[in-house]
Amino acid sequence: MRIAIYGYGNIGRGVECAVRQNPDMELVGVFTRRDPRSVKTRTGLPVYSADSVLEFKDKIDVMIICGGSATDLPVLTPMLAENFNVVDSFDTHARIPEHFANVDRAASESGHTAVISGGWDPGMFSVSRVYANAILPQGRFSTFWGRGVSQGHSDAIRRISGVKDARQYTVPILSAMEAAVKGEAEGFTARQMHTRECYVVAEEGADLERIENEIKTMPNYFADYDTTVTFITEEEMKKDHSELPHGGVVICTGTTGLDNEHRQTIEYRLKLDSNPEFTSGVLVALARAACRMNGRGQTGCKTIFDIAPADLSALSAEELRAHML
Repeated sequence: MRIAIYGYGNIGRGVECAVRQNPDMELVGVFTRRDPRSVKTRTGLPVYSADSVLEFKDKIDVMIICGGSATDLPVLTPMLAENFNVVDSFDTHARIPEHFANVDRAASESGHTAVISGGWDPGMFSVSRVYANAILPQGRFSTFWGRGVSQGHSDAIRRISGVKDARQYTVPILSAMEAAVKGEAEGFTARQMHTRECYVVAEEGADLERIENEIKTMPNYFADYDTTVTFITEEEMKKDHSELPHGGVVICTGTTGLDNEHRQTIEYRLKLDSNPEFTSGVLVALARAACRMNGRGQTGCKTIFDIAPADLSALSAEELRAHML
């Protein structure tokens, strides 16, 4: 499978490494909106201008789009789906239906397959919630993220005028996690379950009060949470916030039996040293599925719910039955 990368930030670099672990794939190159001469890849992968992407239309099986959910992916994914099979990591949960509709229109009309919202949440956590709900249909769900760096939220802060760099940590509230394990977290609000810590490097002379207010009132990102904003120097950012760890847990509690006498708990947990590299691994698996589905004539927009587990794996059906079942 011939894979291309559109955008070369943390996710793009992760995809470059992840493809190397998959023997059924090869990388065509990186497409960037920057000057290609200014972008140096980790492995010497060729870099091309985004303006030249259509010249590669017949040389790419799947384009993995590595952009931010705030402003990049709502534009890039429908645009590229007109000419390529695509995968993205759109993670603004409240806007997924809108994004799906826009991408589905473009992919369906052009006969391509697009998989959106890949990663671990949305993504792997989404699948765990569906499986748990199917098994415990009366179960109660709670999802906790962190403590870790949210790439999407950090990117959203960096889009604010006057911000030079930013990291956003999502922090679960321990008392809420304890209540969830007991099945007592139903009805908890976002504010009761997580806090958000923002570390911001501002441009010289920027209005710090305005930046802090824009962060705390940003819909879909910070408005529904208790958020702290701390302004730091570039040196402090490099020293204290250069790593990108994350993780979290999905907890489902329910009961079974004639009189609901037996308590059942399902937990799906991730602990990640590198959020972007793990997300990249998911995107690469989804690219395999997108290529296979398109070959069977399954076009339009898809999510991880529409993909059979076997389509994600490089193993054959026989190998899966022998070693994974």
